[in-house]
Amino acid sequence: MEAAAERLGRSGLKYPPKIVPSSQLLTNHANSRLPPNLQPLQFPSHVHANDISPLAKNVCDILARALPGEIEAALDTTEIPANPILVEEVLKYSYNYPATAVRFFRWAGQKHKHSAIAWNLMVDLLGKNQAFEQMWDAIRSMKQEDALSVATFASVFSSYCSAGRVDEAIMSFDVMDQYGIQQDTVAVNSMLSAICAEDMQTTRASEVYDKIKGKIPPDADTFAILLEGWEKEGNVDKAKNTFGEMVVRIGWSSQNMSAYDTFLTTLIRWSHAEEAIKFLQVMKGKNCLPGLKFFSTALDILSKSDDSRNCILLWDIMVDSGLMPNLFMYNQMIGLLCNNDDTNNAFRLLDEMVFHGAFPDSLTYNMIFECLVKNKKVREAAKFFVEMIKNELPPTHSNCSMAISMFFNGDDPETGVNIWNYMIDNRFSHLDASANALLLGLCTLGRFSELRKFAEDMFDQRINIYESTREKLMDALYKAERRSARDTYDFLSRRWRA
Repeated sequence: MEAAAERLGRSGLKYPPKIVPSSQLLTNHANSRLPPNLQPLQFPSHVHANDISPLAKNVCDILARALPGEIEAALDTTEIPANPILVEEVLKYSYNYPATAVRFFRWAGQKHKHSAIAWNLMVDLLGKNQAFEQMWDAIRSMKQEDALSVATFASVFSSYCSAGRVDEAIMSFDVMDQYGIQQDTVAVNSMLSAICAEDMQTTRASEVYDKIKGKIPPDADTFAILLEGWEKEGNVDKAKNTFGEMVVRIGWSSQNMSAYDTFLTTLIRWSHAEEAIKFLQVMKGKNCLPGLKFFSTALDILSKSDDSRNCILLWDIMVDSGLMPNLFMYNQMIGLLCNNDDTNNAFRLLDEMVFHGAFPDSLTYNMIFECLVKNKKVREAAKFFVEMIKNELPPTHSNCSMAISMFFNGDDPETGVNIWNYMIDNRFSHLDASANALLLGLCTLGRFSELRKFAEDMFDQRINIYESTREKLMDALYKAERRSARDTYDFLSRRWRA
């Protein structure tokens, strides 16, 4: 054991494990001060946990309140059964109280043998609190208890990397075989994952991978971890290099879908959608096309960047492969197409929805109707309005007001009147904008008798006629020479004065 400790001392670790007699496990540092850099409630607290048992919560309350030197006495008075399951539960919520947690762990260990899970929690608790010397003492004790595993070192890697000490995470990997833990692909992946989890450290992880890949063969997870790092950092060139090496080393397989999704998402997210589509065509030929989750993510990214061209190409690949988009995806796609005035493709998607089990809703119809109105497609909008009513998915009140104005300006006033009548018959709650649009439309066409009739109904319903609308109506009626215009002018004047 002394020889092992000497080798660890030469390894470069700042806190190599010391020789600790089994009778004094975790005792040497029980009274030492833990690093003062921990902020209160930095970690999940038992106070707000919903899944903690009452007994474990009571223990955590003691650890939170008592001083380290008082823990054993306080626990002894409770007659709490320190069984392994309770220890695990308490440690899970004791990261904010590392000094008292160590005392509790030692106290419980005198009553029952700790489980491997409890040991790993203690190592993680110490590491996350940057108590690395105590952490290594715990690891040394675990070796004597034959409780070490790859999971233990995965925690060590994570703790060092989160503390900005990547070098020591790598050194920990270099010495893990001296603890009887094999330096295999799983261990490599654990280390790379911890490094890549930190900001702008994927290059470092890639350098580590390059050094060990000749000794320890990578698997699909290895490449997926690196690809996730490149995605986070937006390094498309490195992602393409890693993906190329992955294909050469392990070939194509549908089991590697996680790595494929990450690579394609990197291309999409960082403005290389054209390349992503080319790769998708290749993957389709290899029977390695991603699932609906990737396409949903990709469409969301492209929609936010208003890239309708690549969106529709991606959509067609997805549908042609047999994947069935849901209503949310259809609405997202139709909304993008309508924003780009691509009504042809919007109607195409609307027609195919039901064949894929996605039935259009009010949003679907209103996005298309709004697009038709904004683009002044009078004939198509009139026909589509009839279809909306038939399917009991009418326009919104805002779309109704826009449509009434458009139809009056587009030589189809009858449809404009039909929309208003539909709103009245179906008791729409927001009528002001549509009412004003209707009155202005009738006035423009010189249909003064109808204007008076509708205005009288609006007065009775206490619909607000805007001041700007009043001025335009009165000005037009005053200038008109027809008798009906004068009668309407007098009528409106009396009602407004009243």
